[in-house]
Amino acid sequence: MLLGLLFTFYPPEGARLAAKPQHGLFNLFYMRSWAFSFRVGSTPAQPSGTFPPSAGPPVGRGAQALAAPRPDSRGLPSRLTGLAPLRSPNSRIGSINPMEPEINPSASSQRLLNRELSWLDFNERVLALAEDSDRPLLERAKFLAIFSTNLDEFFQVRVSGLREQMQAGIRTRSADGMDPLAQLQAIRVRVNELVTRQSKVFTGEIVDALSDEQILFPEWETLDEQDRAELEALFRIRIYPVLTPLAVDPAHPFPFISNLSLNLAVTVHDPASGEQQFARIKIPSNLPRFIGLKDGHRFIPIEELISRNLAELFFGMQIIGCQAFRVTRDADFELEDEAADLIEAIESVLVQRKRSGDVVRLEVGADMPSDVLDMLCRELEFPLHEVNIVNGPLDLSGLSTIYKLDRPELKDEPWTPITPAPLLRAEGTADIFRTLRSRDILVHHPYESFAGSVEAFVEQAARDPKVLAIKQTLYRAGGPESTIVNALVRAADAGKQVVALVELKARFDEQTNVDRARDLEEAGVHVVYGLVGLKTHTKVLLIVREEPDGLRRYCHIGTGNYNAVTAGLYEDIGLLTADPEIGEDLTDLFNHLTGYARGKTYRKLLVAPNSLRSGMIERIRAQGALGANGYIMMKMNSLVDPEIIDELYAAATAGTKIDLIVRGICCLRPGVPGLSEGIHVRSVVGRFLEHSRIYKFGADPTSAEYLIGSADMMPRNLDRRVEAITPITDPRLCARLEEILTIELDDDVLAWSLGADGDWSKVPTTRGVDTHATLGQRTRQRSLTS
Repeated sequence: MLLGLLFTFYPPEGARLAAKPQHGLFNLFYMRSWAFSFRVGSTPAQPSGTFPPSAGPPVGRGAQALAAPRPDSRGLPSRLTGLAPLRSPNSRIGSINPMEPEINPSASSQRLLNRELSWLDFNERVLALAEDSDRPLLERAKFLAIFSTNLDEFFQVRVSGLREQMQAGIRTRSADGMDPLAQLQAIRVRVNELVTRQSKVFTGEIVDALSDEQILFPEWETLDEQDRAELEALFRIRIYPVLTPLAVDPAHPFPFISNLSLNLAVTVHDPASGEQQFARIKIPSNLPRFIGLKDGHRFIPIEELISRNLAELFFGMQIIGCQAFRVTRDADFELEDEAADLIEAIESVLVQRKRSGDVVRLEVGADMPSDVLDMLCRELEFPLHEVNIVNGPLDLSGLSTIYKLDRPELKDEPWTPITPAPLLRAEGTADIFRTLRSRDILVHHPYESFAGSVEAFVEQAARDPKVLAIKQTLYRAGGPESTIVNALVRAADAGKQVVALVELKARFDEQTNVDRARDLEEAGVHVVYGLVGLKTHTKVLLIVREEPDGLRRYCHIGTGNYNAVTAGLYEDIGLLTADPEIGEDLTDLFNHLTGYARGKTYRKLLVAPNSLRSGMIERIRAQGALGANGYIMMKMNSLVDPEIIDELYAAATAGTKIDLIVRGICCLRPGVPGLSEGIHVRSVVGRFLEHSRIYKFGADPTSAEYLIGSADMMPRNLDRRVEAITPITDPRLCARLEEILTIELDDDVLAWSLGADGDWSKVPTTRGVDTHATLGQRTRQRSLTS
């Protein structure tokens, strides 16, 4: 996950529709819609959502797969004829939209916004970064890749869950009042709109702009003989040996189409028999998405190169047609927490994710022949009316390859993290233990160095002979090069008591975490996997050191993962402290996580699932009791929990002002008369993923309570995960948090605002306050004056 992990982070019209003659990729992408079409007599699918009659099935080999219409296993017609367009006048879509012009505050269905549609709104904000012509060109391409990867995960997890409810006959309504069918219908319409915009900005703007910068995607016909010879040689040596065309006929059943794979649907004609036949070619994921020529600035999509060399794969056959398609499957498998061996259970889930899972999305190009599309839908048991017809390239996540080009002038200026001054000495790295005995330290990533703070902290502990024990949670452990994992291994080798709680159920990082857990176990680290039924999501570190006056505990509590890669991309906050009460709390928490100790009443920490929800409600109510003198500010990734939202509504009704900075999903509806006039919601999206959680209660910054931690206000964080939130009490550190919150409230470059109608709108730029640029400047200034 990075552009997997980075991709879990992210989301003006008027794209140019005319390409310059030399910009061959425009025609390839837009006019030919990224399909490699040499077919004869087939009718393409229509991007409008209406489907024409099929041109009729071919005969001969493959006739069974392309036979006459028959219902699929769910009784759906398998021909394209007669299906209503996605936006027909009689569609239910208009009647299921919960956002009406006049909102009744007492109606539960209008108090909350839909979780899934709110997530799509977030990904739209990511797409808007790609549409921003003022942003560096390769950054725009990167955000298109992020948008695509985000959407893949959304279908694998969220859409798959809704489809499972439908198949099970579950009609339970979500908190906002929409049943699964209504949500799926609304999602389909919204996704079609967004993907259309994505294709438009890529084919209509970014391809041209890249060409202007000599990053070219030439059409095959424009290549000279030497270029073609180079690519054909590469095909024969590197690509041809790993391709496996699979025929579909009575003797060859339709093959399994793996999750997120890019495939070619090939139709061929046998001159000897006169038969028309079908085959599928899977493009292996370990091959590059774009094949670069030797000059380093021209690229051919791999599917184009394969399509131009199909004669090598189908010797003696006539190529009739070749089109790309892509399948997304359900990847959210249930894990049996009672499994005797959790690692074996996780590995079983990983195998299931690769080899099974219902199809939840089928993407095809706009010129996919209707008979081929019909066959794909029938064999994949996927409804024809839910097919995503893309008028552009499939799987733009491949643009991550283009982003890696060494063209710094087309990217954001790189940021070099700064080691916090308290952790530096004139001659080198400071003694962190000595520093923490005199003061707490707040670190703010990526502006401040993860290597110079958290990693240095663990490495010093591993080397220090006075350190007796290190206990740490690892949610996304990172690769084998992880500095923290390697430091824990060295600490165990040195005879220290080392405990690592590795969360194996961190979605899409399961295999990485299994690998790191085995590395740690082999080194003698005590590896545990948390509590049955709960994910351990908290980011905490406890170091026990023997000192002249007895044992002392040193701690780190953060909002982000102990992962150096994400620490350079995600905005996160961490507290380094020797506070005795926090140390005792973490000791109790680790005993609870690793042994049989029951959850205790913690001294300072709010811990889920036992005290975080009640602690947050208590604080919200306390500010609500102050009426107009109260104030609440929350910065988080997502706000979904209905109980927390209702408490915020109650405080707002009492006159308390509430500011919310919510990067992603927000189910609260702000600015509704009689319900939430005093609540304002904004979102900040930009080059860094806003990932920290900061909670402030109180109007006066000098006396307000500030808390940080790993938990969002979602049911899963409050009730089904182990989370820890810590108060920040040092006035200097509280002032740092206040500065961060103030800058994000002042932002008018990256910020969006949520209206009472549920629509997000870009905050107009008047002063030019960019959160990420401003915080970077403040960090530099602080390093020079400290």
